[in-house]
Amino acid sequence: MDRYKRLAQLRTAAEFRTYLDALGIDLPFDANVTAGPDSPLAQPVSYGGRMIGNRFCVLPMEGWDGTPDGRPTELTARRWQHFGASGAKLIWGGEAVAVRHDGRANPRQLMITAETWPELARLREQLVAEHAARYDRTEDLLIGLQLTHSGRFARPDADNKLKPAILYPHPLLNRKFGFGDDYPVLSDEDIRRLIDDFIIAARFARQAGFDFVDLKHCHGYLGHEFLSAVDRSGRYGGSFENRTRFLRELVEGIRAEVPGLDIGVRLSAFDWAPFKPGADGTGEMEAVGGGYRYAFGGDGSGHGIDFSEPFAFLDLLHSLGIRLVCITAGSPYYNPHIQRPALFPPSDGYQPPEDPLVGVARQIAVVAKLKAHRPELLYVGSGYSYLQEWLPNVAQHVVRTGMADFVGLGRLVLSYPEAAADILAGRPLARKRICRTFSDCTTAPRNGLVSGCYPLDDFYKQREEAKLLQMAKARTNELVAT
Repeated sequence: MDRYKRLAQLRTAAEFRTYLDALGIDLPFDANVTAGPDSPLAQPVSYGGRMIGNRFCVLPMEGWDGTPDGRPTELTARRWQHFGASGAKLIWGGEAVAVRHDGRANPRQLMITAETWPELARLREQLVAEHAARYDRTEDLLIGLQLTHSGRFARPDADNKLKPAILYPHPLLNRKFGFGDDYPVLSDEDIRRLIDDFIIAARFARQAGFDFVDLKHCHGYLGHEFLSAVDRSGRYGGSFENRTRFLRELVEGIRAEVPGLDIGVRLSAFDWAPFKPGADGTGEMEAVGGGYRYAFGGDGSGHGIDFSEPFAFLDLLHSLGIRLVCITAGSPYYNPHIQRPALFPPSDGYQPPEDPLVGVARQIAVVAKLKAHRPELLYVGSGYSYLQEWLPNVAQHVVRTGMADFVGLGRLVLSYPEAAADILAGRPLARKRICRTFSDCTTAPRNGLVSGCYPLDDFYKQREEAKLLQMAKARTNELVAT
């Protein structure tokens, strides 16, 4: 958007700082980035009797490129090999993998079952082999697998229709996504069976060689919805203790049935009310009347933060012996600008209501506040891809000053897998490969196509899906124009 300056135009530290001042945000950065073994970003981290070799982390992503029965394809393998090529020593999940069919966010999402886990093991092996071919060591790699049920946003079948599994009738989201307040909710017995499925999936993950599983509590998916189930009755709703019972029972079951498997949690540490396109296409918050009760980490206004429950959640993780926590925010389905700051929205989104740098600064500040509250945990931050050329400068400052332990890389890895390695080696970033947040990696799957970086990755540029994507975007633009 013309009203927000593109980061590629900010060529000096003085220009970057002046623009941050004009936005009125505190986004600290180091003017100079150190390379080599003395770099703050190159420092190892001790975890569970082993070392994680540096401070970069690959975040989990969904590729929309598995088979109908949840197996990886050549496209999946290519992406995982890029994770290994990245130089990052922490691989957080690699992929969001459904624990059963009805929990898939799309009909081509990976699943982990008795039939598929050996193929997930091969994905991990290919990642390690690619890392070994490029770098000196692999024993300092820590590789996890994100386990998920998509809950309210499940689209498991070939018809790509929403088939939600919900915990309570959300007064805004039920209406927004086209199902009534009388839509059935999961029973406590349903939840117990789902917990058993997660435990079975964790056992398969251990057999596949993964070091840890991420029990996903973010982005509006089922684990995250438990945290906002304030109106639900029974064992899994109402009080904070009940809303975290799902996590506690998962951890108890995995520890009993899969000893030796570590556990992490990716958490939307704050949430806001849903947003929608306004008259000019810019995002605006849905009307919440007298207040908004359904944002975990929200202050009741629908657009503010209250740290009391996020702090309590971190205290719970500490009490459960969980040290790995990956912090994110909101949901890509109803308030993506706070979750994934971008200058260009996906086709079904809205224009950003704030400069995306404001969203980046918000996420970084939240992680720093959480780290200060419970410093014993190891924190991965998110939202860094939007920083583009300035990512190394901000990342170094964040790690150097203890605001976070790891810098998470998501979309950037699709266009520029070796970015972390280049930063660590002191090589100039390849400007033509830097993610510019065009959001085609989201627009493509929203139109039933595989995810990838169509603007910058020649591999995807040349695929038939690139033409289909452009046609889909043109149709969307025509609808908006009329």
